[in-house]
Amino acid sequence: MTTVTAAEAAYVVAALLFILSLAGLSQHRTSRSGVVWGIAGMVIALAATVGLASRSITATGLVLIAVATAVGAGIGLWRARVVEMTGMPELIAIMHSLVGLAAAFVGWNGYLDVDAGSNGGEKLSGSLLGIHHAEVFIGVFIGAVTFTGSVVAYLKLSARIKSNPLTLPGKHILNVGALVAFVVLTVAFVARPNIGLLIAVTVIALALGAHLVASIGGGDMPVVVSMLNSYSGWAAAASGFLLANNLLIVTGALVGSSGAYLSYIMCKAMNRSFISVIAGGFGTPAAAADDGEQGEHREINAEETAELLRDASSVIITPGYGMAVAQAQYPVAELARKLRERGVEVRFGIHPVAGRLPGHMNVLLAEANVPYDVVLEMDEINDDFAATSVVLVIGANDTVNPAATDNPASPIAGMPVLHVWEAANVVVFKRSMAAGYAGVQNPLFFRENTQMLFGDAKQRVEDILRGLDALDAPVPEMAGTSR
Repeated sequence: MTTVTAAEAAYVVAALLFILSLAGLSQHRTSRSGVVWGIAGMVIALAATVGLASRSITATGLVLIAVATAVGAGIGLWRARVVEMTGMPELIAIMHSLVGLAAAFVGWNGYLDVDAGSNGGEKLSGSLLGIHHAEVFIGVFIGAVTFTGSVVAYLKLSARIKSNPLTLPGKHILNVGALVAFVVLTVAFVARPNIGLLIAVTVIALALGAHLVASIGGGDMPVVVSMLNSYSGWAAAASGFLLANNLLIVTGALVGSSGAYLSYIMCKAMNRSFISVIAGGFGTPAAAADDGEQGEHREINAEETAELLRDASSVIITPGYGMAVAQAQYPVAELARKLRERGVEVRFGIHPVAGRLPGHMNVLLAEANVPYDVVLEMDEINDDFAATSVVLVIGANDTVNPAATDNPASPIAGMPVLHVWEAANVVVFKRSMAAGYAGVQNPLFFRENTQMLFGDAKQRVEDILRGLDALDAPVPEMAGTSR
């Protein structure tokens, strides 16, 4: 079997492993095996690629590949070890930017290799040359859009820039104009390729990617992460066409299509237009920050919360990004365990876009060994709040905001939310009365059945655990009591 045939066979095996990985990641119970399948597929793909490359490059080239692989692996392992779960969204965003940058470089290399002949590339002719020119141009455009869009997403998610949407005058005209210019330039480049047109589309794509994501508000950032994941897949597929690499084409299409579908599902969950979000918030009013209070709020302490939970028959916990920031998932899991031992029905209600990443809360709870069968999605649990004794809102804000259903003028009007306010008692864990990530004040905080428990979520839950233990402790007998 020749090296080329062996590499192609390895690529088929790797592609099948990637498909198995996606299937495994679709369920909690099989997610670990899904990760293992993905790792195995990537190892095979890298080994086959290096083996294929060794047929046509020098020993110096192989050394450079080894060095690049070692450096990349070292950086990846280091980041994986030190990143907190709260930092995963921005880490994923910056990884997408690298995929986009690589795709743009591959496109430029394809032009220089074939057209400019700087690397001794073989000249193409006829219709094949026109197809090649289109692949180069489209690949550079998608890669550049992904690169700057992902960088802006990283800056927003890591709070290095404000999460409020950028509203330039005529921003939609700018976006549409950039797309029209791309189409026109593509036709011109296919007809008569030159480096000036390639530079022009690169600049336009870089600007468009940054503007698209900058125009999207913080409340829609989970969708943006998923959308950029899709962009990175299409960028990889474009690189696959340029490099004649079937594995890149297959895996890029898998990532691109799955990311697009996930973005669509999340938009449905937020009652957002899919086209609106991917077009940079087209037609969506910007959410104005509103930190002003809308009434008097009531406060509760940890000991009183413990008493409330002791007397409850059913409890629903709705976590959000605040739980991730405080790393409160472990004491929350312990609280759920203790309450269940008391005979209290405890479940978790998860909003599709809770946190900064699709599945963010599910991963945190799984990390704390919360049983899968008590972790329910919004649609599965929303009808049960009315019959619930106590709801603990731990770090969630926009996903439990009744303004989405009660206030047609609210920036989040129509967004499906968890109906926590229908429970008999609601305890909201929060550091302050500030608005949430979407910049919208929450009237839940001022309802009669809501009480605020201020402070670090992890510390407050630990205080509640101690309060429950104190309530269980036997009352010591008074000295001198007759027996």
